[in-house]
Amino acid sequence: MTKKVEEKIALNAIKNDTKSHITLNQSICAGCKERMCVIVCPGHLYSLNEETGEMVVEYAGCLECGTCLIACTHGSVTWDYPSGECGVQYRFG
Repeated sequence: MTKKVEEKIALNAIKNDTKSHITLNQSICAGCKERMCVIVCPGHLYSLNEETGEMVVEYAGCLECGTCLIACTHGSVTWDYPSGECGVQYRFG
């Protein structure tokens, strides 16, 4: 039986760091109309805060694929790996 991407992602284990390894430049995000980070993130971690108008990223579920870094052609995303022993642990299924 073939598993769906969502089913495979659910098998992963993530040990969260105490601080985000992803930062967004809100002044750049404010001028962005495409919001590619929202569209391309396989973990669905990006969203627009309707109250403040700022982009929000929930780093705790990050799959560390770097797609957001590449997709943000405006250069708002600063991305690094989580500190040692933190982050995603991929499990095959």
